[in-house]
Amino acid sequence: MEKWTPKHDAPEPLEGPVVATITGGTILWFVLFLVQLPFYGWFDDRDATWWVWTCLAGAGLGLIGIWYVRGREAAIKQDAESRTAAAPE
Repeated sequence: MEKWTPKHDAPEPLEGPVVATITGGTILWFVLFLVQLPFYGWFDDRDATWWVWTCLAGAGLGLIGIWYVRGREAAIKQDAESRTAAAPE
């Protein structure tokens, strides 16, 4: 069997509103946690409290994600500014 080789270069990755997307997801996880919290007894009776704690974990990990993508965006912006400043005119 012939070894697979790419016939063309991979496309550039898509860049979008990453910070807004991660922030929106984090808010959604936290809202889901808050909505489920009054029903904790119902979840506990059915041995399904992991639903509640999964939402809280999602919110916590989302906070880490927000911190990460904000730093990433700042690094990309700083790199672009340094490249334009170093480019000869």
